[in-house]
Amino acid sequence: MSALFEPCTLRSLTIPNRVWMAPMCQYSAEAFGPDAGVPGDWHFTHCAARAAGGTGLILVEATAVSPEGRISPADLGIWNDTQAQGFRRITAFLESQGTVPGIQLAHAGRKASTDRPWNGGAPVGPEDHGWRPLGPSPIPFDERYAVPDELTGEQITERAFRGRRPPRTGRRLPGGGDPRRPRLSDR
Repeated sequence: MSALFEPCTLRSLTIPNRVWMAPMCQYSAEAFGPDAGVPGDWHFTHCAARAAGGTGLILVEATAVSPEGRISPADLGIWNDTQAQGFRRITAFLESQGTVPGIQLAHAGRKASTDRPWNGGAPVGPEDHGWRPLGPSPIPFDERYAVPDELTGEQITERAFRGRRPPRTGRRLPGGGDPRRPRLSDR
């Protein structure tokens, strides 16, 4: 007998089945303005349809912990309260369907500030809502990419988390009652 539809327990977290949705970058958030990085109807529909179909665990796509950490200007973010609030509707619906919500926290580092893949994925500059990437060294990803601003370990922590505790122990996927859930993709 297959265990696919049997519950799966990881430490003290029980997932109702082993049908899990891996994080898939959608590059579909607003790129700039007050709603930059906020999950919208696109993201809700993407996750809600799978939850309604019985998916046991849904990991939300790569979600940047800081504006400079986005892969593209159209990535989701969780560096401010507006973005965190945007996740509440998704999280509430997933849980209403018995689905465990999770989140893939991300920082693109020296590979940041690129266009959407279907537009070629090339690096974008400030004129296209891009930014100068940040990284642990001044070495670009390749010759097409800008030289990243080199950060110390202390600067990485300060910039990525804006002086707050890292998301593993601080901000978590809003609306969910279990602080362990985001950690599934945060290791």
